[in-house]
Amino acid sequence: MKDKKINLILGSHAHIPSGSPDSEFEYVYANRMLPFIQNLNRYSNIQAVLHYSGILLYWIERNHPEFFMLMEDLVARKQVEILGGGFYEPCFPLIPVQDRIGQIELMTTYLRKHFGKRPQGCWIPGFIWEQHLAASLAASDMSYTFLSQDQFKKTGLLGAQLFSPCISEDQGKIISVFPVSLSLEKELSFKSFSQVFNDIKRKLHSLTDSSGSVVACVFPDKVPLSAEETEEAAWNRFFEEISLSENIVETTLPLKILKSQKFFNKGSFPDSSAISNDFSPRRFIIEHDEANGIYSKMTYTNVLINQIKGDRHRKTNAREELWKAQDSDLFTPGSGYLRSDLRKAAYSALLKAERIARDSASKDKGKTISSLIQYDFDFDGINEYLFQDSKINCYVQLKGAGAFELDYLPKDWNYFDSGCDKSGRRTSFSDIITSPDIEIEEAPVFSSGNSRFCFDEQFEACSQDKKGKSCFRLLPSQDDVPYKAVEIVKCYLLKKDMLTVSYVLKNSGEDELKFMFVPQIYFSFTGVGKEFVRIYTVDEKGNDLILDRFLSNINNLKIHDVGNEVQIVFSSSKVFSGCYITVFKNNFYQTKSILPGFPVTLKSGESWANDFSLKFSH
Repeated sequence: MKDKKINLILGSHAHIPSGSPDSEFEYVYANRMLPFIQNLNRYSNIQAVLHYSGILLYWIERNHPEFFMLMEDLVARKQVEILGGGFYEPCFPLIPVQDRIGQIELMTTYLRKHFGKRPQGCWIPGFIWEQHLAASLAASDMSYTFLSQDQFKKTGLLGAQLFSPCISEDQGKIISVFPVSLSLEKELSFKSFSQVFNDIKRKLHSLTDSSGSVVACVFPDKVPLSAEETEEAAWNRFFEEISLSENIVETTLPLKILKSQKFFNKGSFPDSSAISNDFSPRRFIIEHDEANGIYSKMTYTNVLINQIKGDRHRKTNAREELWKAQDSDLFTPGSGYLRSDLRKAAYSALLKAERIARDSASKDKGKTISSLIQYDFDFDGINEYLFQDSKINCYVQLKGAGAFELDYLPKDWNYFDSGCDKSGRRTSFSDIITSPDIEIEEAPVFSSGNSRFCFDEQFEACSQDKKGKSCFRLLPSQDDVPYKAVEIVKCYLLKKDMLTVSYVLKNSGEDELKFMFVPQIYFSFTGVGKEFVRIYTVDEKGNDLILDRFLSNINNLKIHDVGNEVQIVFSSSKVFSGCYITVFKNNFYQTKSILPGFPVTLKSGESWANDFSLKFSH
């Protein structure tokens, strides 16, 4: 090792998820991609591996075509290998095999079209690995991929074996795996290149025998940056240091290593990732309702697409829309799953895929027969109730008999994607029975001492009819909670562009009850502020009166969704007062909560009824 150089595989990776604003694409392009590629172009003696997600390259193609010319030059002189992967940077373990292969082939076709060469290496987002991925990658004609050195350690490989590729097998299909040193990447963010690699060479001297070779793989996001330096200058200094360190390292490419390698270690990698020691995307979607909602919709949409028969073009189009919702940022730690804009982009793609599947199944193309089906949508062992019409979907769960998805199909928008709180997924028509003294016009504070949280209780389905009406009943509570004698029957009816929700509350106890009934409704829009949404009421003369948070003695709201150019009319058969508030989580906008309050007095055996309607137009 004393006289041998380290084989350095230097890489660059970047991705921006679908639904992000142009400013995020522009920032990554200007601060990470362009400085790296420009300097790589200057230093022709340095070779590198590049992986930029398909959606990011698609944006660059339309906004910075000159960047493609630089990449074409680098490929032509065999200075770089461009990695393939899933076009939309999917979380591979969570998606079906056909989608893994399909996304990889879409990316392969795109790269071959623009750069004239088929990629042979595959990038795995977050290095999220399950062993069956080996067969999927091999089936996509991928020769190699990358995982972290920590994942190599979990296979039992040690010492110098952590600086050499190994092969991994599933069902007789093999893939070569290169070890990425995340610790070196971290050091390179604040130490000079020569310092880092002189240190690693000294450490490896005692680990490598006379016949061994060392491969160090790094994909640095950043390099040391002084106060006076630009990103371009810092990367230029970084490349200069590599060039001056030719007695320590020699940059090379994965295919060259694989062709020269005479012996490979074998490794079977356990389920793992580079995100954390115990991260599991499957556990993540169980623990985070925002991610699970998209995963559930994604899986349901896949079922609809698989039912398309004899229309290959439609099926391909639907599946490509589905792929847009499989972005790994939605199913891994970070801010992705909390960002309403990313979730809405995923739902929008899934609804487009659903519409394509519906049109294909319909004898009269473009028209959908109203339906109500029971289906375990979120894989909790309990059926949900899925109302579907030509313009609206409404999905209802038995917990709280709350509506957790409301899709307006003409705009491909899920208005009830409202995030979650400590009770789980936020649902609309989420009922609270509380003290009659509570000031509902202010931002009310409900507590278990003065309120019965019906949205946390399990309703039972009590009736359905062929017209698509379904009713749910909440029996008097057996627990010691306030207003436990109240029984609720809640009915949903969906017709064309209107959802109707009817309530009957009954006092099943012996004593008179006085309480405030608050059925919360959550709407999620394109953003916060009057440029995104405006809320009015209509007075007795038919004039619009704009409302600023407070709702006083009204029976209707006119909601103008400016971003989607949609009008929603929310009507109640009884007058209410209340308020609406904007809800954030970790500083990310989630939803707008409308809190209508109804004072109710019921003697023993008496009932109270009210009907709500939501009518959509655009």
